[in-house]
Amino acid sequence: MPKLSDSMEEATVLAWLKKPGEHVERGEPLVEVETDKATVVYEAERDGVLAEVVVDEGGTAALGAVIARLSAGGAPPPPPAPPPQASRPRATPVARRLAEELGVDLERVNASGPGGRIVEADVRAARPAEPAPDPSPVAAGGRGEETVVELTATQRTIAERMSRSRSEIPEFTVEVEIDMDAATAVREDLRTLGREPLPSLNDLLVRAVALCLREFPALNAGFADGRIVRYGRINVGIAVATDDALIVPTVVDADRKSLFELAAASREAIEKVRARRLAPADVADGTFTISNLGMFGIRRFNAVINPPQVAILAAGAVERRPAVLDDGSIVARRRMEVSLSCDHRAVYGAEGARFLQRLKELLEHPVALVIK
Repeated sequence: MPKLSDSMEEATVLAWLKKPGEHVERGEPLVEVETDKATVVYEAERDGVLAEVVVDEGGTAALGAVIARLSAGGAPPPPPAPPPQASRPRATPVARRLAEELGVDLERVNASGPGGRIVEADVRAARPAEPAPDPSPVAAGGRGEETVVELTATQRTIAERMSRSRSEIPEFTVEVEIDMDAATAVREDLRTLGREPLPSLNDLLVRAVALCLREFPALNAGFADGRIVRYGRINVGIAVATDDALIVPTVVDADRKSLFELAAASREAIEKVRARRLAPADVADGTFTISNLGMFGIRRFNAVINPPQVAILAAGAVERRPAVLDDGSIVARRRMEVSLSCDHRAVYGAEGARFLQRLKELLEHPVALVIK
């Protein structure tokens, strides 16, 4: 099991993309695994034949453990002698921790999870029965039938990181409303060029944020071990919602990319997330994050900082709203509300406010966004 993320300790095999006996070439997709951050396709490191699958689909293996064997020749080698130590039952990390807490022997637990894995519900079902409690006037089952939903490795990591963020980071949030009429007009002008992919309004936002981070390096930073670390590269993470998680692929060197280059990089990242084909490098080294829920019609929200980063920008929908002009007249304008959440240990309120002020200026006068 290769190291596919910095915090990875184990991962689950989701699907083998080759069968035993099939030839595989170096760089060819071999196995799909779920790490603590994302679903990743691991590519073969050399040519050969998949001789043996050691960890079946649904099985979990620790970092460095053998999950398959590849032979150099055309025929699989004879199976190796089994290791002297007994293999431990396949179980999710949650089920394994619960078994330790409840004193349940996993060897005696019937597995009902995918690929024969033991899940939390199996451990609870195998727990020794306790004496029945005295009758209670409270009706049992008042909430209806309960269904236990196992968290994936990705969901567990998100839950742990967000809980740590809320409990450890002294966070403050500043908000601003931005007139997006000019940005929308620029996008329509770009459409006439016929280049693909056409930059979206979110691409314009990413471009503007990247340029702002050049001017405000305090927000392109991390906080760890009681100190601030300012990063030399501007790598903007774009939060992408999937059916069961929120994945943040990284657009590396976002400030150095043209608007069309950003659009292409964003499309590629989003497609990888939705196809569950992210590589470890695709979600690594982010220095700032943007979360946009505008496509759901959300007008305003506050996002949770992704540690060790010190700031995150939340963007709402671009929609027509009444706006009061300088002469007092009221007109319909395309407006967008954004909120910037900052770690007060590394960023002060005035600096966050200046960052949003500059972001508003760039988006309302977007010529600079189309010039590399």
